[in-house]
Amino acid sequence: MAPHRYSPSRSAAIQSETAARAAPYGSHYGEPHRFDPSFRGPVRRRSCTDIVCCLIFIIVVLSYMALGIVAWLHGDPKKVLHPTDSYGQFCGQKGTSNGKKPMLFYFNILRCANPSVLINLQCPTTQMCVSQCPDRFATYTEMQLQNKFSKSYWEYYRQFCKPGFNNPDKPVSQVLRDEDCPSMIVPSRPFFQRCLPDFIILNGTVTVANRTSFKDALEMAHSVTELQHAAKGIKGLLDTKELGLKIVEDYAKSWAWILIGLLISLAVCLVFILLLRFTAGLLLWTTIITVILLLAYGMWYCFMELAQLRHTPGSEVAIGEVGLQTDLQVYLQLTQTWIILLVSLGVTEASIFLMLIFLRKRVRVAIALLREASKAIGHIMSTLFFPVITFLLLAVCISYWAVTAVHLASSGEAIYKVMSPDVSCPYANSTCNPKTFNKTNISKSALCLDSQCLFAFYGGETSYHRYLFLLQLFNLLVFFWLVNFSLALEQCTLAGTFASYYWARRKPQDIPPCPLFSSFSRTVRYHTGSLAFGALILSVAQLVQIILEYLEQKLKGVDNSLSRFIMHCLKCCFWCLEKFLRYMNRNAYIMVAIYGKNFCTSAREAFFLLMRNMVRVAILDSVTDFLLFLGKVLIAGGVGVVVFFFFNRKIPVFQEEVPNLNYYWVPLLTVVICAYLIAHGFFNVYAMCVDTLFLCFCDDLERHDGSSEKPFLMSPELHRILGKSSQLH
Repeated sequence: MAPHRYSPSRSAAIQSETAARAAPYGSHYGEPHRFDPSFRGPVRRRSCTDIVCCLIFIIVVLSYMALGIVAWLHGDPKKVLHPTDSYGQFCGQKGTSNGKKPMLFYFNILRCANPSVLINLQCPTTQMCVSQCPDRFATYTEMQLQNKFSKSYWEYYRQFCKPGFNNPDKPVSQVLRDEDCPSMIVPSRPFFQRCLPDFIILNGTVTVANRTSFKDALEMAHSVTELQHAAKGIKGLLDTKELGLKIVEDYAKSWAWILIGLLISLAVCLVFILLLRFTAGLLLWTTIITVILLLAYGMWYCFMELAQLRHTPGSEVAIGEVGLQTDLQVYLQLTQTWIILLVSLGVTEASIFLMLIFLRKRVRVAIALLREASKAIGHIMSTLFFPVITFLLLAVCISYWAVTAVHLASSGEAIYKVMSPDVSCPYANSTCNPKTFNKTNISKSALCLDSQCLFAFYGGETSYHRYLFLLQLFNLLVFFWLVNFSLALEQCTLAGTFASYYWARRKPQDIPPCPLFSSFSRTVRYHTGSLAFGALILSVAQLVQIILEYLEQKLKGVDNSLSRFIMHCLKCCFWCLEKFLRYMNRNAYIMVAIYGKNFCTSAREAFFLLMRNMVRVAILDSVTDFLLFLGKVLIAGGVGVVVFFFFNRKIPVFQEEVPNLNYYWVPLLTVVICAYLIAHGFFNVYAMCVDTLFLCFCDDLERHDGSSEKPFLMSPELHRILGKSSQLH
């Protein structure tokens, strides 16, 4: 296609428009680019940029690899995955004395007043590895009485005592003093390899083995309520484990259908993109109308459900009173659920209508941009599959970070601390040696009579162990850096590819061969430092946000309105800063891909170029992204509706093929979320193409005036739409 030319009169009008637009901003927001007849798109002769940052990035990556090796040598994930007894030994570890003892047993679970204490292995009672959890009530006193008639009682009871203890006739007081055996055992069941009381609801009453009360070896009466208090929250955890098992079972039954759903999502995305290439306007208007109709139908359905529930007893219960339920039908019986859905759909519907009323001209502009982006992608179809490379890079980064974090968390040797139920014990939480603890003055202190030397955590006194927390922060920072670098690599590569399309005078003849590979090669060879620089700035802002979240959790118990106000302000400021940096980085990478300059110069030029086209920027950001979002929602929602009807046996042809599931929402949510992510991956290429074409368009207007000497390289339609967009206030 020949370069587009305009009549002399129109050229003069465009020149005056360009001069009028650039004049107010030229002295304040930087000078526009001048005409360069040799400019033909992305600069081919370029040099390496931000070399210092590139070297730092390489050193950090090598250091990160070294950290992973050191963490792998010092860490042991079994310390996190397996329970540990009071001597720091793993339960169920093969090749040790506990190889056939996978369960952890608590001598006196009544001391474990908080369930988090159990999970963190900080319960102030002796903990032993056992082969099985107790299945009956028994006390040490009862065992001594029964042992006179049968040795089997002692053989059963001794498996819950310290290894090597074999003196059933030892007085109860001495046994409890030396913590040789538990004073009592209660029926338990394993939970995360820990023996916890087996609570059963009988006629509305919580019982353990049909009992509501029991006695210990000293004949002190206890109730099941005390066990409940000691294991407060464990029921919820048990339900969570049961829920997890059911979800895994549902995945095992429905994985093939989930895979089919994902393939359908992929096919729908490809069809949508193909239609967008030839019927962009019709397809996008159809998408908008379809979303409006679906929202209207959803509002009508919610209203009808509300009308039916008004006279239903119990429907007025608040969602907060119901709590977390795995059965979604529970929430669908509440009027509050349908009111929330109705209001949400109504607000969304109203927002779309207002956008169409007040921004209808800008919608046409956005559609023109997407139509032009479809042409570019149609000529370079390989760009649609570049997100696969980004996905693989992100998968490697996430996996490496997770493995390194686990190994760092499990580094070190066993550390023992003094655990005392008496908060006034002055030696509480101090380091101790379990082999010599009974010979020290701590166990004889009046305030620490019931104290014990128990395993606390894994650590050490070396420099490596002292700085484990800082190493975890370093691990998190480099993780953010690598993730943002991977995303920057995709953005800069796609920007260079689409810029080569825009600046080609004859399309597609003048598009260079293998534009995607050429852009990727230029980016990696010359601009690794620039990408690393931008990614580092964004990563620091994200790390500060994580630290603020951590500090907010620490300050939750502090009743200080000023500190909470300051914390919320800081979180809001850094959230805004992160969004701004993410937006500016994206545009800076486009300028890096086109002109090959360093990050700071590219960011400054991108900022000034956007400021000189503020009205057009508003059109691009507010409407184009929204249209792409509607496309993602339509694809994910459409596939979700089909999956919903399938698993609810509403499709007659496939009724016999539907597997029996515990929760149909497991495959439904999986397919919907994955379908949205698939659509996001494809449409993210469109978004990058639109941003690149827009910046190229703004630069084209400043370089050329449409005359025969300085012809525009944009398409006539793009100039007709965007060239007049400044008038669409």
